[in-house]
Amino acid sequence: MIANAAGTSVSLDDDSHRHMSDADLEVSVVMPCLNEHETVGTCVRKAVRALAQAGIRGEVLVADNGSDDGSIEIAQSEGARVVPVPFKGYGNALMGGISAARGRYIVMGDADDSYDFLELPKFVAELRQGHDIVQGCRLPWGGGTIQPGAMPWSHRYVGNPLFSRMARVMFGAPIHDVYCGMRGFTRALFDRLELRCTGMEFATEMIVKASLFGERIREVPITLWPDGRRTRRPHLRTFRDGWRTLRFFLIFCPRWLFWYPGWLLMALGILGYGIALPGLTLRGVSFGAHTLMVASMAVQLGFQAVAFAVLTTTYAINQRFRPPSRRIDRFFKLFTLERGGVAGLALIAAGSATVAAAVALWFQADFGRLDYATTMRLVIPGTTAVLLGASVIFNSFLCSMLGLDRR
Repeated sequence: MIANAAGTSVSLDDDSHRHMSDADLEVSVVMPCLNEHETVGTCVRKAVRALAQAGIRGEVLVADNGSDDGSIEIAQSEGARVVPVPFKGYGNALMGGISAARGRYIVMGDADDSYDFLELPKFVAELRQGHDIVQGCRLPWGGGTIQPGAMPWSHRYVGNPLFSRMARVMFGAPIHDVYCGMRGFTRALFDRLELRCTGMEFATEMIVKASLFGERIREVPITLWPDGRRTRRPHLRTFRDGWRTLRFFLIFCPRWLFWYPGWLLMALGILGYGIALPGLTLRGVSFGAHTLMVASMAVQLGFQAVAFAVLTTTYAINQRFRPPSRRIDRFFKLFTLERGGVAGLALIAAGSATVAAAVALWFQADFGRLDYATTMRLVIPGTTAVLLGASVIFNSFLCSMLGLDRR
């Protein structure tokens, strides 16, 4: 059913009537549903009422993910259009529902009656102002309201503020409540973002990618009410979903997972070389071959992390997970397979010469016992240089392959 400006419901069972009306349909309210017989009817009823009272030409669509408790019949009886989505998962349900939606604007929200769909006109008003995505905010420091018993203290004071802060720092997301499941966005935005996550990360992916691609984001305060379900547990799992969010953030932001730690490791390794190679003693502590070995490990791990940051960022850009980057463009202008090969061969040659010097000392000792304090200061840097040189060559070939998609 569709709510028109007069506040009545119009049946669109006739296909020709449906297609003629689609161009004028402004809003589709999409609710994912899996066995929500206790609350889905209330949610649909509120959404239909909100559309009618605000004079918004829209539809209410329930994306059903395999309910077997009567949720489908209840939703239909309250005026919703039910779209079956066979693939399990929160993200799959929403993507299936949004793909079937006919409105220019989409307002999504859970079907557990924790979100008040009577508030949806404020989302539509901001979308009409030209914003691409309008995110709800339940937390008080973003202007929202949480009713007693509506959110566990660990979510309210730890998890949600922490991940929302990370979203602002890592991706520049102008929001205070990254987990809020009630939001509005344009159908054009949904098509542009090409969202991939099929589980709970779907909503987070939308915010992260919209921020990275410079979409116009607005936050509006809303009220969170206690979950209306009484006979079953919520779908959310605190630690599992928290870890999945952290994993998603790190994957989408390689500089925090690989780039910064990689440079830090290399800096510490070089510092270790500066202390251990000459065999310095600082405040009574002597640094020798063992320190040199640990420093070599840090340099090699750091280099691999930095290289991996470049490779994963390039892949993410090629797959449209992230927008184009000027830094990556400059990198590919300066870096070529040939230059990487020359640099790698130079490191291998230098390392091999250093190892050869150690072999010469062994030869002079008639292949007998060596002064390890001396020879290890040759062998460790030499083998490290050979390994780094080989890594540079291998990564040069991989970078060159990924760079083919950028030309």
